[in-house]
Amino acid sequence: MCNGGKAVILRANTIGCGGNATGAGSTLSIPNLITLGRILLVPVMVWAIAAGQMQLAFALFLVAGLSDLVDGYLAKRFGMATELGAYLDPLADKALIVSIYVTLGIVDAIPRWLVILVVSRDIMIVSAVMLSWLVDKPVKLKPLFVSKLNTVAQILLALVVLGTLAFEIPAVALIWVLTAAVALLTLASVAIYLAQWVRHMNEAPR
Repeated sequence: MCNGGKAVILRANTIGCGGNATGAGSTLSIPNLITLGRILLVPVMVWAIAAGQMQLAFALFLVAGLSDLVDGYLAKRFGMATELGAYLDPLADKALIVSIYVTLGIVDAIPRWLVILVVSRDIMIVSAVMLSWLVDKPVKLKPLFVSKLNTVAQILLALVVLGTLAFEIPAVALIWVLTAAVALLTLASVAIYLAQWVRHMNEAPR
């Protein structure tokens, strides 16, 4: 019989007695399933905010955030990282943040200029990467520390706003501090990514 550790038990892919696993790129592991679940929560959260069910929206946002921590822990702790997960995880994060921000902007819970700034940043980055591929100079933009800080600030702002709406707790000062932090970090990350992209595009072909 095959001997397997915790990682083998937790994997969703099948491993035969010969020790061969399915391809890492196409494996649908438990972390990937959790990430897919987080993506499926997005339209439910959007509906909850639009319907004024703020306590439900707050709870779902907490679940989504915790699921992000859990799938990341499982992937690293038990060696369950896959190529599919490398694409799914940031996609889930962007779908969550952009959808929540747009919806909160529509219901006037956060400034619409901030929504435009956050969404425009992601559109600019994706467009820059696509353009680099179209001109046969593909660029790989590595996550920046400032970008990670920006994501944390975005999540905290959404969490605080949803919490104040759900439980009617005044936090005007905190919301404005987080709003300013998101705006500044978004602009900083765009500037750094743009500088890296321009430098890459101006490099002589090898």
